[in-house]
Amino acid sequence: MNILKSLAIVSLSASLLIAANPNKNAELKSVVKMGQKGSKMLLKTLGGNMKKKMKEGGPLKALDFCSNEAYNLTEKVNKRLPRGVRVKRISLKFRNPANAPEADEAKILKALESLQKNNVILPNHIVEKVDNKVYKFYKPLVIKKKVCLKCHGDIKDTDIKRVIADRYPIDKAKHYKIGDLRGAVVVTIDKSVK
Repeated sequence: MNILKSLAIVSLSASLLIAANPNKNAELKSVVKMGQKGSKMLLKTLGGNMKKKMKEGGPLKALDFCSNEAYNLTEKVNKRLPRGVRVKRISLKFRNPANAPEADEAKILKALESLQKNNVILPNHIVEKVDNKVYKFYKPLVIKKKVCLKCHGDIKDTDIKRVIADRYPIDKAKHYKIGDLRGAVVVTIDKSVK
C-alpha cells in the first residue's frame, strides 16, 4: 500500500508543479504528443506486419517476422521520427537481448509490475524527466489477445518451442497470461537536438 500512497503524492506534487509553471506544462504536452506519435507509429508498423504474417502462415511465420524484421522496422520508424527522438520496445522478460531495458527503464517497468500486482489500473503512459532536456515516454504493453500467447504464453506447439529455443537461447518472454504486463514502448525525446 505504501507504493500507492507514494504514487499519489508524487502525482499530486507533479500536478501542482505543472500548474504553477505554464512553460513546463507546454513542454510536457509536447513530450506527451511526441511520445504518443512515436509509440503509435511503432505499434502500428509492427502490429500490422505481425497480423499479415499470422494470416500468411500462422505463428511460425509471425515468429520468423519477429526475429528477422522487427528490429529493422523499428529502425525505419526511427528514421521517420524527428531528430532527437528514438523509439524502442523493452521488457524485463525479454526474448531478444536488444529489448533489455536500461537501468532507469527497468525501474519504471518494475514499478508498473508492482502497481499491476496491487490491482492498480496501469496508466496509458508515464513520462520520466531524465535531465533538463531529455524525457522518456513509456507506453505500457499489456497482453490483450490470445494469439499473443501462442509464442508468449505456456507454449504447447513443439515446433514453436524448438524455433524459439534455437533462435533465443536466453528467452525469458514466455508464461504470460491475458492481462499481464509484457513491457513498454519507450520514446526518448532529446529537446537539445534540433
